[in-house]
Amino acid sequence: MSLKSKIKIGVSNPKVWIVIGVSIAGVLILTAETRRRRLKGRHTVREDYGAFIEKFELLSFPQLPPPAAKQSLSSLTFAVNDVFDVKEYVTGFGNPDWKRTHEEAGKTAVVVTTLLKNGATCVGKTVVDELSFGITGENSHYGTPTNPAMPSHIPGGSSSGSAVAVAAELVDFAIGIDTIGGARIPASFCGILGFRPSHGVVSTIGILPNSQSLDTVGIFARDPSILHRVGHVLLQLNPVEPRRTRRIIVADDLFQLSKVPQQKTVYIVSKVTEKLSGYQAPKHMNIGQYILSNVPSLKYFREKTSNQQNGTYTLKALSSAMLLLQRYEFKTNHEEWINTVKPRLGSDLSDSIQAAITANHENIKAYYKVRTEMRAALRNLLKDDGILVVPTTADTSLKLSSKKTLLKEFHDRTFPLLSIAAMSGCCQVTVPFGKHEDSLIGVSFIANHGSDKFLLDTVLDMYQSLQGQVSAVTSLPPSLDLNGNMEASELLKEKGNAAYKGRQWNKAVTYYTEAIKLDESNATFYCNRAAAYLELGCFQQAEEDCTKAISLDKKNVKAYLRRGTARESVLYYKDALQDFKYALVLEPQNKAAKLAEKRLQKQVS
Repeated sequence: MSLKSKIKIGVSNPKVWIVIGVSIAGVLILTAETRRRRLKGRHTVREDYGAFIEKFELLSFPQLPPPAAKQSLSSLTFAVNDVFDVKEYVTGFGNPDWKRTHEEAGKTAVVVTTLLKNGATCVGKTVVDELSFGITGENSHYGTPTNPAMPSHIPGGSSSGSAVAVAAELVDFAIGIDTIGGARIPASFCGILGFRPSHGVVSTIGILPNSQSLDTVGIFARDPSILHRVGHVLLQLNPVEPRRTRRIIVADDLFQLSKVPQQKTVYIVSKVTEKLSGYQAPKHMNIGQYILSNVPSLKYFREKTSNQQNGTYTLKALSSAMLLLQRYEFKTNHEEWINTVKPRLGSDLSDSIQAAITANHENIKAYYKVRTEMRAALRNLLKDDGILVVPTTADTSLKLSSKKTLLKEFHDRTFPLLSIAAMSGCCQVTVPFGKHEDSLIGVSFIANHGSDKFLLDTVLDMYQSLQGQVSAVTSLPPSLDLNGNMEASELLKEKGNAAYKGRQWNKAVTYYTEAIKLDESNATFYCNRAAAYLELGCFQQAEEDCTKAISLDKKNVKAYLRRGTARESVLYYKDALQDFKYALVLEPQNKAAKLAEKRLQKQVS
C-alpha cells in the first residue's frame, strides 16, 4: 500500500478525526490559558508593589544617654533607591550589567548614615530607572513598580521604587535622586509629597552620579511633618528661625502649558492664604517672559525658527540647555564603561543613552552660564520670602507601555516645567492636589536657593488647609466647575437654595455645608443652612448657625428672625423676643418680626 493510500485511509477513519479534534482543542485551551495568565499577570500587583530590588535591615544607631537630645527620626523606616551606596552591597544603578561589573560598596552613603544616626531604620533598596536616566519609572530588567493609586499607569521616575514604597505605606519615607525630575514626577503621579532640596546643600558622597550639576537627593513622604523632620536632618537646619511674611507668586503661563487646572489651583491657594496669618494675597506673573528678560545666554539654545519674544519658546530653550548639560556630564561620567561593557539597555532608554554618549558638545560654557544666570534671576524674583506656584508636570500619568510618540510628547511638555528648579538650583516641593479627569495631580512650590527651611515650614504650615480645600473642591457636584465667573462656594449656595425650594431639606444642608467649607466667613451660608435646619426641626443647630452668621454680619436681619424662631421653638421666649426686637430695629417694617413680637409679648408678660 502506498503512502498516499495510507494517508487516505487514516483521514477517513473517524477515530483519527477524534484524536485530531482533541489535540487541537487542547492546543487552543492551552493557548487561551497562557494568554489569560499573561493578561492576569499584567494587572496583578506584585509583592510590595514591585518597589524593592532587595530587602535588608540597617538598624538605627543607638540613642545616646541624656543630656543628648532624642533622635528626631526614632522608630521611622525608610528605603533608598539603587544609586545609594550601602556597605557590603553592590550599588546596581538599575542595570544588571552595572551590578555584574562592580564591587560591593566599601562605605555607606553619607545621607544614609545621617538618617541612621538620627534614629531611622533602612529596610531595603528600591527600583530606579536604568542609570537613573529616565522619567517614566519603567525598568525592563527589574520590572516597573506598580503605582498604588493607578496600577495601569506609570509611577514616574527615575526614583519610581522609592515613591511607590511611600505611597503604598511600606515605609514612612524614602530617598531617591532628582536630576531633571526624578523625585518630583513620581511623587506627583503617586499622590505623595516630594522634595527636591537646593542643589549642593545635601551631601551626594556615596551616590552614583548622573549629572553632578543637576543631581540632588530627593525625599518622599506622605506626612508633611515627617518630610519636615527628614529635611531638617539632611539639611542640618537651625530649628528656630524668624517668621517671614510669605509672597505667593502664581506662574500663569506654566498652567497654560499644563493639564493641571489653573483656576482650581489659584482658588485653593487663595482661600488658604486668606485664612493663615503671614501670607500676602497671590500675585500673578508670566515666568517665561521673566526668564527671557533675565537669562540672556538662552539665545544659544533657542530654535532658529522660533519667536524670540515668546516666553513658551524661552522655556523650551531652558529645557534644551538642561538636557544638554545632563547629557554632557553623563557622557563624561559613564562613556568609558558603556563603550567597554556594552550593557543590555531597555528599549525605552537605549536610544536616549546612546544619543547622550555619542553627542558632540560645542558650546559647553553656555550650559553653565545659563545655570548661573537662572540662579541669579530666581534669587532676584523670590528673595527670601517668595514662593513660586507651578504645576509639577504638564500631563497626568501615562498608561504603562505607552507608544514612543506619546512618550516624546510627554517629555517635551514636562521638561520646561522641571527645568526651572533644576537649572536655578532652587528648592521645590510637590504637593498632592487631588484628581483631575480621574488622574492624580501635583502642584509645586519653589523657593530661592538656600531657602529650604522656609519652604519646608511653608508646606507644613499650609498642608492641612490645602488638603481641606482640595477635598472640598473635589467634592463639588459634576455640574459645578471653577471656570465660570461665579466662585464654587456661591455655586454651592445656589444649589442649596434650589434644594430648599424643592423641599429637599437634607440636600440643602449638604450643599450649604460644602459652601461653608470653602468660605467660612460668609454669613449668608450659615443663615441659609439655619433655615434648612429649622425645616428639619434641628433647632439647636439652627440657633448656632444664626449666632455664627450674626457674629460675621451684625445687620443680618434674617439671622435674627431665624434665631428667634429657633429659640421660640424650644420655649426660650425671652431670648427669642430680643431677637425679633433687634430685627425690627434694623428693619422697622418687617411684618414677620412684628407678628412674632406681638405673639411673644403675651408669652413673657
